[in-house]
Amino acid sequence: MSAVANPATVAECLRVGAGFSQGDRNWIAEQFATLDARLAGFHADATELEVSVKDREARGQKVTLECWIAGRQKIVTTSTEEDLHAALNDVRDDLRRKLNDAKTRQEPRHNKHLRAVDQPEAAPLQDAEREDAETV
Repeated sequence: MSAVANPATVAECLRVGAGFSQGDRNWIAEQFATLDARLAGFHADATELEVSVKDREARGQKVTLECWIAGRQKIVTTSTEEDLHAALNDVRDDLRRKLNDAKTRQEPRHNKHLRAVDQPEAAPLQDAEREDAETV
C-alpha cells in the first residue's frame, strides 16, 4: 500500500458531539490515539470521526463513535458501559476491529493472489487443477 500524502489521525479528524464539550476533546483524542495507525491508510480530508454520549454519567449512558471514510459505508460503534473511560475504550476497540474487518473483506482476493505468487508450491497445484479440468 502506498503512503497517503495527508494521513488521517484522531487528533485531526475527531469531532465531539452531544454530551461532550470541546474541553473533553483532547483527553478523548488521547484515549483514541491508538486508532492512528489504523486510520493512517486514509486521507485526513476524507475521514471523519464523531463521538457522542447520551445520558452522560447516568445509569443508562450510551457512547457512540461514528466513522465516515469517503467511498466506504459509515461505521458506528456503541457502548453502554457505565464508566465513561471504559465506554470510550469499548467503542475505540470496536471501531478498530470493524476497520480491520472491512479492510480484510475489501481485499481478500488481492491478498490471496499475492500469497499464491510468493509461494512456489502454489504453481504445481494450479497445474494439477488444470489437468483435472481437462480430463473432465
